[in-house]
Amino acid sequence: MIEHLSQIVEEARKKGRKRIAVAYGQDSHTIEAVYDAYKEGLVEPTLYGDRATIEKVCGELNIDPTVFTIVDEPVDTKCVALAVADTVSGKADVLMKGLVSTDKYMRGILNKDAGMFPPKGVLSHVAIIEMPEYHKLVTISDVAVIPAPDFKQKQKLIGYLAKTANLLGVAVPKIACVTASEQVLPSVISSTEGAILAKMGDRGQLGKVIVDGPLSLDVALYKEVAEHKKVTGSSVAGDPDCLLFPNIESANVFFKSVTHIGHGELAAMVAGTNKPCVLTSRGDSALTKKYSIALACLAAK
Repeated sequence: MIEHLSQIVEEARKKGRKRIAVAYGQDSHTIEAVYDAYKEGLVEPTLYGDRATIEKVCGELNIDPTVFTIVDEPVDTKCVALAVADTVSGKADVLMKGLVSTDKYMRGILNKDAGMFPPKGVLSHVAIIEMPEYHKLVTISDVAVIPAPDFKQKQKLIGYLAKTANLLGVAVPKIACVTASEQVLPSVISSTEGAILAKMGDRGQLGKVIVDGPLSLDVALYKEVAEHKKVTGSSVAGDPDCLLFPNIESANVFFKSVTHIGHGELAAMVAGTNKPCVLTSRGDSALTKKYSIALACLAAK
């Protein structure tokens, strides 16, 4: 089982190089991350962006620009469209966001004519986080795409979480439905939905997973807190592989608090697309982006 993000790089390398299309890949963090992934034997990279800018940044980083195939296009939205088209057509195995904003990147993916997103699908986001004080990797959703997932979307998100945890070697992921309290509170929708999802999990309606909820974040992550609050009979409390958050605000705050304040590290990608799509923040480190590239390469067929 994969226990550290660095092991994702090792496992992805075993699959051989994947062709990656980087939309508007002309900033230093993206170029450095893609170059590192190239050196690690993960990717054969194509950068879509302004050639002069790419070559200038490569010079500043002492990177040979000839290791990249460069598609010279100065307009960010056109870069997204070209990268998406090449990934869908099979010229690339993985799509990656560069300096372009998330909304423009996502519009390119969601374009009905582009073919990246299946009809009536659910687009989401998953992130794998390595926290210094937690005993294993934890996969979370949704920090970037769905503002307030409804009940049907939460079922899809559980599937995405499970599939991502499977990539790490977790055969039957333990999933915590996080909300404000471990008590079932009829006035709190995420609380009642968490309880229903847990029962559906018990009955095998959500696949090979163990689901419990509602669970507050501290009860979900810390066994001693669960014991102190007298939460009994849960095989998830204190040992989750995945956290399902009730809305984008809570997930995003957790995500950024862990990485920026708690000194955690992460890998992230879009879920629900026809091909793996890397989605990181423009402010994320080159290491975060490299781990995210490795995750997408591991998920690629």
